[in-house]
Amino acid sequence: MKEQIGTGKENIRAFLVGIRDEKVSTQEAESLAGELKGLVYTLGLDIVLSEVVNVREKSARYGIGTGKAQELAQKAVDLKADCIVFDRDITPSQQRNWEELTGGSVIDRQELIIQIFASRAQTREAELQVRLAELMYKLPRLHHKYIDLSQQRGGRYGTKGSGETRLETDRRQLEQRIHKLKKELEKVKSQRQVRRKLRERQGVPVCALVGYTNAGKSSILNALTGAGVLAEDKLFATLDSTSRRLELSMGKQVLLVDTVGFIRRLPHNLINAFRSTLEEAGSADIILNIMDASSHNIKSQYETTLSVLRELNAETIPMITVLNKVDRLETKEDLEALLKLYPESIPVSALKGDGLKDLCKNIENFLELINR
Repeated sequence: MKEQIGTGKENIRAFLVGIRDEKVSTQEAESLAGELKGLVYTLGLDIVLSEVVNVREKSARYGIGTGKAQELAQKAVDLKADCIVFDRDITPSQQRNWEELTGGSVIDRQELIIQIFASRAQTREAELQVRLAELMYKLPRLHHKYIDLSQQRGGRYGTKGSGETRLETDRRQLEQRIHKLKKELEKVKSQRQVRRKLRERQGVPVCALVGYTNAGKSSILNALTGAGVLAEDKLFATLDSTSRRLELSMGKQVLLVDTVGFIRRLPHNLINAFRSTLEEAGSADIILNIMDASSHNIKSQYETTLSVLRELNAETIPMITVLNKVDRLETKEDLEALLKLYPESIPVSALKGDGLKDLCKNIENFLELINR
């Protein structure tokens, strides 16, 4: 069995490559490139260069023109990069072709996000869900030269087989483990459904916090309930579903449920793996759509959230839009522009506590409308 690529105690050096073609605008490509930096930062890798490549010619072998592929491969060598990270999904065969061309590890957006999830999972359910997504991704990529992105955390990720017989053995083992994980997750899902039915019998309404990753869902949950949930300024700081009761006026209560954050181009393996957790949003009485008011990409993030909610059949549930982090806005005019764009939204600052009373009042009003 061949050893994994590693750099000892030194951080992994990553060369980030964004792709812009006729389907992607310049602004969108730059936005995605910035997001890729955030993902790589979350894993603790060193970025040696981030480049957006304009692609006119495409080859099935590399997904871009052969000349441009050779140029990027040489640049990776000159930069002494340990890996190239693409801001799009690449096929298993393209991944192998890139690794043959560069002699190093090549990672796509899907693998990057999966490894972030793997580093963040805390509960048994989240660990099972992430592991399933890892194995589903790994199954068609047994030739892939995995790089240990988790080395700073002392973890271990993947190996590379040495021959056809070993590949066949590895494939059978992976398929068996995938089957076992799916059965374990079915048990967890059944337990979650039992808890959900118990809440329904108790008559406590459920309010699910959803939104783009790093919008501040956990911070709002902490500010409203004192939950003490981990809230970092990093992508996917929280993966596990956390529930806390919120005391409203007149002795009323609502159960706030935090959920995993959304992101553009979220791998389908992860959506499927976390479907049982995300179903908390689909069965909620109210949805709080938490948005980062300070983000330059707020429009696309809003659309991403709505897209995922539609996939979960949750688009018809009453929704309150919350503009978090308004304390980061530079001028009052910036806030006024957002309120024109989202006229029924509630501006808040989870950090400073501004607007939280208005948010609670809106939750009460929505509950009254639902109970009529």
